[in-house]
Amino acid sequence: MPTDEGHTVTTLELLFDLVFVFAITQVTAFMADDLGWRGVLRGLVMIALLWWAWCSYAWLGNQARADEGVVRAGVLVAMAAMFFVALAIPEAWNDRGAGLHAPLVLAVALAVVRLGHLGVYTVAAAGDSGLRRQLRRTAVPVFTAAALLVVGALLGGPAQTGLWALALVVDYIGVYAAGAGGWRLPAPRHFAERHGLIVLIALGESIIAVGVGVTDLPLTVPIAATALLGLTVTVALWWTYFDVVAPVAERVLREQPAAQRPRLARDSYTYLHFPMIAGIIYLALGLKKVAQYVGDTGSHTLTDPLSATPLWALFGGAAAYLLGHLAFRERNIGSINRPRAVVVLLLLLAPLGARHLPALAALGLLTLLLVGLVAYEVVHFAEARAAVRREAAEHH
Repeated sequence: MPTDEGHTVTTLELLFDLVFVFAITQVTAFMADDLGWRGVLRGLVMIALLWWAWCSYAWLGNQARADEGVVRAGVLVAMAAMFFVALAIPEAWNDRGAGLHAPLVLAVALAVVRLGHLGVYTVAAAGDSGLRRQLRRTAVPVFTAAALLVVGALLGGPAQTGLWALALVVDYIGVYAAGAGGWRLPAPRHFAERHGLIVLIALGESIIAVGVGVTDLPLTVPIAATALLGLTVTVALWWTYFDVVAPVAERVLREQPAAQRPRLARDSYTYLHFPMIAGIIYLALGLKKVAQYVGDTGSHTLTDPLSATPLWALFGGAAAYLLGHLAFRERNIGSINRPRAVVVLLLLLAPLGARHLPALAALGLLTLLLVGLVAYEVVHFAEARAAVRREAAEHH
């Protein structure tokens, strides 16, 4: 069933997202178990693969209802395949040798997700020759990337990392090079809402990361303080997106001529939301490690500073998230939010000054920077903020 301007997110799409959140939880745990630059880079490859798979179905669900007919069947198959991807993530580079070959399972399952998407999209595009032409162009990088993933899984080791990274380059650049002229975006509100919800789900992972980091430890005052600061950081990130940015972006997308919407949607949401999602996942890694440093008194003291990787994940994750915001705003309305640009610079410099601070103090510094940004914007942009929120309330 085709969509229209009034279409909103379906419950099946939300169910699909629950599998995605399990997958990103697995990525966070994967990086925490291999805490070094190798683990961080491998984690980035996994995040990028998962994000591209999720985005494919965000576009499909905008073209046709995700809970009807052949599209429902396609989404359910993709959901099962994504679940296998998530289950294979802990062994994505180091198969334990018992049972199925996890890297190959992951690669084949991702190929099922992407190629199944093309097949179902072709059915949903019946009667639209321009959209079917766009799908044929897109199929070239998708098939190439799928083949690289499978070959990389079979080879293993450094070759696997190289081929999987190459698959990402082919997929991301190839889809962009295929252009956006043939895509359709009949339901801009659905598309904006879909991406807002996935940001919300990723933020939920940052809350889960703190809890998982201290699951087996007794509740103490330092752990409670860590939990409160971690929650405050998550709320600040939520505020920076949903208070003004999300409604403005939805309005801009909605007001675009139909022929221009797909290009803006591709740039603003498919590409520029990636650093936001990746940033949140790296932040979650940093929060998880702070909780472990503070809670596990057998291995750490309260004065121990974070090691380099979690420290940079903590501040760099927040910086990547806000950098995504800066690019998002520039693409949508052609301007830069200077206060956020200043905070990004401070976040990138902070690990140099915080490398000797206790883990909890480093988290306190991050909280101070983000809450300070929110407070400044609420006061300094009070009138503009009120106007945006009033217009959003009237529209909805």
